[in-house]
Amino acid sequence: MTIRVKAIIGSTSSTSYNRRLVNFMKKRYADRLDITLVSINDVEMFSVDHESEPPANVRAFKENVKDSDAVLFAVPEYNFSIPGALKNALDWLSRGGEATLRDKPAFIVGSSMGVFGSVRAQIHLREILSNPGLSPLILPNNEVYIGSIHQKLSDDDELTDAPTVAFLDSVVNNFVDFYERMTEMHAAKKA
Repeated sequence: MTIRVKAIIGSTSSTSYNRRLVNFMKKRYADRLDITLVSINDVEMFSVDHESEPPANVRAFKENVKDSDAVLFAVPEYNFSIPGALKNALDWLSRGGEATLRDKPAFIVGSSMGVFGSVRAQIHLREILSNPGLSPLILPNNEVYIGSIHQKLSDDDELTDAPTVAFLDSVVNNFVDFYERMTEMHAAKKA
């Protein structure tokens, strides 16, 4: 079974290390995860004035995320938190009554050129995702903080640091197991 995963890229940069990390994951785990990258670049700023009739680009973004089995968040750290564009995208996902992320299995990865690998951003992201309007089922106890990413990715988006690859392999294995457990629990509740 291949899990259809939408990867929300938290950066709007065309040279984003987190986008490149997800490209690596897309290739490496293709036998288990069918990863599609989701850009937040064109998502208009959230406004209550447009909540009931969101712009076409917002509707397309929400439908793209909704049409998945699971979600991967790839988050950089900007000023000790998540990028504003990611917060904006999450605001849209939390509104409109659709509960796009609620109870959807999810996991988080993050990288940065600094040594902490987006630790503070991921703490904030987890707090935001705990909002009842979002509430995905986040893989617990598998935090992926990849520091000094610029020294660990080749020009063709291959992760070259063996310990980092081994750790990422274990997290993906844990996520697949987690996804299967959550899917079984959800099916049992419906029965």
